Amino acid sequence: VFQKMVTSECHFINGTEKVRHVQRYIYNRIQEVMFDSDVGHYVGFTPFGEGNAKDWNSDPAILDYRRAQVDAYCRQNYEVFRPFSVERR
Repeated sequence: VFQKMVTSECHFINGTEKVRHVQRYIYNRIQEVMFDSDVGHYVGFTPFGEGNAKDWNSDPAILDYRRAQVDAYCRQNYEVFRPFSVERR
């Protein structure tokens, strides 16, 4: 059985002052490619992932879209995440 998974994470530091978006591409429990908004580009961890990262990093439209996810996805949904993360303390 083969498993392919994509996860997206938002990391909030001091509310929405510092927000980080991380997207991971995983195949059979091995992380192949990761995008981190702090780094600003894709990073490959396997030979297949390095090829994909190289292709995606060469396309400015893909990188612009992924970088914009910090505002469009994370900051937009902060009020939804806040009761489960900040107010649970």
